[in-house]
Amino acid sequence: MSVSPLPARKSPRTDSDARKPLQKGQQTKAAIVDAALGLATQIGLEGLSIGALAEVMQMSKSGVFAHFGSREELQISVVREYHTRFEDEVFYPAMSAPRGLPRLRTLFDNWMKRTSVEIDSGCIYISGAVEFDDRPGPVRDALASSVNTWLSAMRRAVELSIAQGHLRPDTDAAQMAFEVHALILALHYEARFLRSPDSLRRAVQAFEGIVSRYSQPEPQANPAARQRKTPMSAA
Repeated sequence: MSVSPLPARKSPRTDSDARKPLQKGQQTKAAIVDAALGLATQIGLEGLSIGALAEVMQMSKSGVFAHFGSREELQISVVREYHTRFEDEVFYPAMSAPRGLPRLRTLFDNWMKRTSVEIDSGCIYISGAVEFDDRPGPVRDALASSVNTWLSAMRRAVELSIAQGHLRPDTDAAQMAFEVHALILALHYEARFLRSPDSLRRAVQAFEGIVSRYSQPEPQANPAARQRKTPMSAA
């Protein structure tokens, strides 16, 4: 699972003196992106500006601009950083869970944990979709690529659940992933906008309902076999 392809990395320089300013520059850029992400979760990607960020970082506008070259590139850097953190918190920890429904449940549980935090801080995927849904361009492309990458991972988890026999073989993986995504969107609306106190509980309940509908039915014991059991065999 990865965000949209990044530019090819340059080969590291071997001169140690030349590396020092590069490392410092990378650290400064990372700090700027971190601050920009914090701002974007509160005011949206469109609210970001070189001037506002320079003020937060106590840097000159030209100093901030030198690291990105444009406001658009700054916004894309924020989207990529958000996606990286999303992967680190939601996707990668779930890979240690067994394939199939246990992994799918873990992905959802991790997603819920992150969502419960974002009820206060905001979600770049959701706010960004509102801001850029009708605005074609590189920022929208970066957002859409990140979201599609994550939804593809969810579909893959559903497909593995089918292959492991945890879900019915006729399960539509794309449909199930769509339903799970839909309830997360509903959770954000209910919790963040309407301030519904029981929204998290309802989201968990809704997920269990989705899983139940697509799960393989439990094998039924043969009634005749049960009748043939003696007290000794049942012990």
